[in-house]
Amino acid sequence: MKSTIRPTEEEFLHHKKNEEKHKFENPLRDIILGGQDGLVNALGIILGIAAVTPDVHILIATVLAATCAESISMGAVAYTSALAQKDYYEAEKKKEYEEVEQYPEMEKEEIRQIYEAKGFKGKVLEEIVSTITSDKNLWVNAMMAEELQIQKVDTKAVLKSSVIVTIATAIGHLIPLLPFFFVTHTTGLIIAILLSGITLFIVGWYQATTLVGTWWKSAIKMVIIGLGAAFLGFLVAKIFHVSQG
Repeated sequence: MKSTIRPTEEEFLHHKKNEEKHKFENPLRDIILGGQDGLVNALGIILGIAAVTPDVHILIATVLAATCAESISMGAVAYTSALAQKDYYEAEKKKEYEEVEQYPEMEKEEIRQIYEAKGFKGKVLEEIVSTITSDKNLWVNAMMAEELQIQKVDTKAVLKSSVIVTIATAIGHLIPLLPFFFVTHTTGLIIAILLSGITLFIVGWYQATTLVGTWWKSAIKMVIIGLGAAFLGFLVAKIFHVSQG
């Protein structure tokens, strides 16, 4: 028989705290977004420059310049796109308030159909509809979540996300560049490719084990996509260099 003992307030608050942490404090997506983009971009530049000149100083200067530009750009894009989503949310919420004011019966019927589709019927369904539509804020929030399926954007979380993307992008750029500070052009190129492949493999493996998926499939896919995109930069530079030659 199922226990009907309710948790204490302290137990419930502890549970909610862990739940919120589980839901919102997972920066893996931002780390992968920035890190993979930075690594692939830098390796593409390195391979492209290697196709036209053996000068390591030009290579380092170019990648460092790209690191600064793209890191800031990626962080800014992450921030502004989230703010655009916030503006969209607020605009849609304003429309919902207007519709509740102008067409209350129609909007009430939408609530009824939403919860009817969830399996509620009869008196229970009408009580749910009555409870939700008795409070305009609750009504609109229910429409935003259930009908439009859009969530309010947390500005602080957006700022945190953009900072993570910026830092991850910068680190991603520096990974394939590091060998060129210590070794010659050809050796540095080999190490950069190997280092990038290993990093992408680890990221793919970690993504699968942390979230969901088969680790080796995720790791291999990450390597193929990352190195494949980088080698496109090499091919373009090679073709362009040959045509100019």
